Amino acid sequence: MDIVVCVKTNPDLEMVRVKDRVAQTEGVPYKIGDLEKNALEAAVALREAGAAAKVTALCLAEGNRKAAEDIKTALAMGADEAVVVDDPALADPDEAAVAAALAAAVKKIGACDLLLFGEGSSDNYTGQVGARVAELLGLPQIGYARKVEAADGAVRCERSMDDMIETVEAPLPAAVTVVSEINEPRIPGLMQIMKAKSKPLQVWSLADLGLEAPAPVREIVSNLAKEQDRKHIVFEGTAAEQADAFVDALTREGVLGR
Repeated sequence: MDIVVCVKTNPDLEMVRVKDRVAQTEGVPYKIGDLEKNALEAAVALREAGAAAKVTALCLAEGNRKAAEDIKTALAMGADEAVVVDDPALADPDEAAVAAALAAAVKKIGACDLLLFGEGSSDNYTGQVGARVAELLGLPQIGYARKVEAADGAVRCERSMDDMIETVEAPLPAAVTVVSEINEPRIPGLMQIMKAKSKPLQVWSLADLGLEAPAPVREIVSNLAKEQDRKHIVFEGTAAEQADAFVDALTREGVLGR
């Protein structure tokens, strides 16, 4: 069984600052998203258990000029090879364009019995791409998987559905989106990082996939942080006096009852 894991590189959220209610991402480094690491760990675990032969990491650059370098983290974590789709027309794609490019790349890769995604990306978390790609490829899709097993031409997933644990099975090839509860992604050691440099890595453009520049189907009207009205209240005195003044201020604002 060959597995393709779709990974996304996102701006490091710990490095993002907000100015005038707008996220400042200029100069912020990128890294593979947390849920994508969960999906990758699930794929490598299946290969190590003998259920898979090869794991390929597939990434859409989406304006990340260093995507081909950042994807080496996936290779260090255990992926056998990687493919990056990088094209100027995909600098700021919507979910439809992302899904179309990923689906075309999966077709070009050829061998894919199981397609894995994180349930959502760390930045926008729309949760659309996995389902869109599955639809374009005509694959059955299982979402919210917290356990993945594959055998006898089928994939079996366990997922938590509020008041019950549900087990779902689908014939291969299939697409699965995973949640963070599925595993704890490994941290590659120095030896794995060094070996990653020699693993196969290909970079494709839209032309390589037989695609043209996508026309956006959605427009982001606004993406601003919540407006806040700060009171700028300073508490002075001893710790006990400051605590009393703090409680009094919360009471006057109606946060605490009298």
